[in-house]
Amino acid sequence: MRDWCSAGLARWEVPHTTHEVHTCWGRTHVVALGMGDSVCVYLPGTNFNAASSTTVLRQLATNCQVYAADLPGQPGLSAATRPHPELSGYAAWLGDLIAWVDERHTHGHIVLAGHSRGAAVALSAEPDSVQGLVLLAPAGLIGVRASLGMLRATVPWLVQRNSAGARRLLEYMSGPAHTPADELVEWMTLVAQTCHTTGAPGPLPDGTLLNWRSRQVLVAVGEHDAFFPISKLNEPCRSTLGREPLVIPGAGHVVVDEEPVLVAELITSLM
Repeated sequence: MRDWCSAGLARWEVPHTTHEVHTCWGRTHVVALGMGDSVCVYLPGTNFNAASSTTVLRQLATNCQVYAADLPGQPGLSAATRPHPELSGYAAWLGDLIAWVDERHTHGHIVLAGHSRGAAVALSAEPDSVQGLVLLAPAGLIGVRASLGMLRATVPWLVQRNSAGARRLLEYMSGPAHTPADELVEWMTLVAQTCHTTGAPGPLPDGTLLNWRSRQVLVAVGEHDAFFPISKLNEPCRSTLGREPLVIPGAGHVVVDEEPVLVAELITSLM
């Protein structure tokens, strides 16, 4: 798994640098790319990392400087230890990461963006530490309720551990018109074969969410998101964040791969 990430980044043609950041939860691997005074700190979702997020990172880098961090305890190049308790653990880790970015950009503006689990981690940040927050298909606002369709997609992936199961899961996670890239199928096959995956985090405490109510926050969710459907996200977005979520037509849960141009525009709109 680590070899796949390292090899993928080594052959990536987009100019970038890699960094090892020492945090309270061990070594954190960060990929930096792009340029400019405006900065995006990007946090991938469950089972994803910088090396498997190059589609959206490439697009983001055309508008700003990007720092994409592999979450500790998730498949990638950061420390394997999962923070516990998760909320306070990731909050402390994110504080260290943002402080490291701040040291490199004393005059820049930081927008924090997270996809799925990465969005839940982003919500644990200290609001005063960033200029804005972008939550993409966010975990942390509602729980995931397993449906029959979800079980049909996830169980074969976990049990069979082959590319057919990985492709089926990614198709379930995508909008009806989107075809998963072969590279992501390869990655998710490897995750099933080598890792003990985690479920989505549950809803964060209201107090954590309310901290962001008067801040610059943007929430975007795919029209066909099977994990965090818009019908369930509307109420907590309004009641805790004071925001109406933006619905991305035709997209599913992996909006960052399905609509990278739109996602990049949404993030830079807060800069």
